Amino acid sequence: MAHCKTEQDDWLLAHLKYLLFIFNFFFWVGGAAVMAVGIWTLVEKSGYLSILASSTFAASAYILIFAGALVMTTGFLGFGAIIREQKSCLSTYFCLLLVIFLVELVAGVLAHVYYQRLSDELKQHLNSTLTERYGQPRAAEITASMDRLQQDFKCCGSNSSADWQHSTYILSQEAQGRLVPDSCCKTVVMRCGQRAHPSNIYKVEGGCMAKLEQFLADHLLLMGAVGIGVACLQICGMVLTCCFHRRLQQHFY
Repeated sequence: MAHCKTEQDDWLLAHLKYLLFIFNFFFWVGGAAVMAVGIWTLVEKSGYLSILASSTFAASAYILIFAGALVMTTGFLGFGAIIREQKSCLSTYFCLLLVIFLVELVAGVLAHVYYQRLSDELKQHLNSTLTERYGQPRAAEITASMDRLQQDFKCCGSNSSADWQHSTYILSQEAQGRLVPDSCCKTVVMRCGQRAHPSNIYKVEGGCMAKLEQFLADHLLLMGAVGIGVACLQICGMVLTCCFHRRLQQHFY
């Protein structure tokens, strides 16, 4: 009877070990995905970050990168702990899973808070950036970001091209008679902004604000979805780790 019980315990321990190993592999892949999303957000879309009033969007991306790197490091530790069946390493692995879960929870809360106030922030900040800071000597980064925004999204102005009529840059001599910046043009050539006809410039309903708001909202949802997916994996991992750790104790004692 005792022999059968020992064989049953060995069988259960082996299956828990394989399950935890498989989980750890997917957990590691999930960490790589989280880090990739964070890096992609910062590298590919960093041109728009300077025209946002707060740094919450960038902070969420940095937290994802940190969490992804921590997940991948923890994954390597997990492989070693599972293969060696060391209880101390499994305890450390469990603690790191808990820390990562809390980090991703913070990133998720930041993303949710920013998503709620995204529209109000853009309404308050984008138009003032366009009218007061575009084309100014100490705002080269903002000017480049606004130009890229209008070209990438094929839009002109915050709500419409008429917003540029109140721009400090357009009203100055530096504009050289432009009615809108050249980045509003469908085909950008020098001083093409002097002609504000729909055949020459982008006339989009809702302007750049609607397109930027949708773009940021989509990215926040993607970041949230990836974070939730990895968090669900972590919960499964913590449960499996606890079961495996307990079985190891019963097996050796």
